[in-house]
Amino acid sequence: MSFFGNIYREEISSRGKTVYMYLKDRSNTEGECWPAIKTIARDTSMSVSTVKRALADLIRCGLLNKEYRHRENGSKSSNRYYVR
Repeated sequence: MSFFGNIYREEISSRGKTVYMYLKDRSNTEGECWPAIKTIARDTSMSVSTVKRALADLIRCGLLNKEYRHRENGSKSSNRYYVR
């Protein structure tokens, strides 16, 4: 199977495929990465809303897990993503 073979399914949108490949490229050996949504949007030339929809698509298809992260003072930090 190819490196991205698991995303060539009809139920995954083109935006989902693009974001999946971006996250896979940025992830460590355990599939973990934590880019900000604005960073993903800028790097993929997508809007923030489109990136959010793509992330939701990937989570729904089981290709991505999202973990919410917070700073010590309780404010939000970037999410941690686990790419499968």
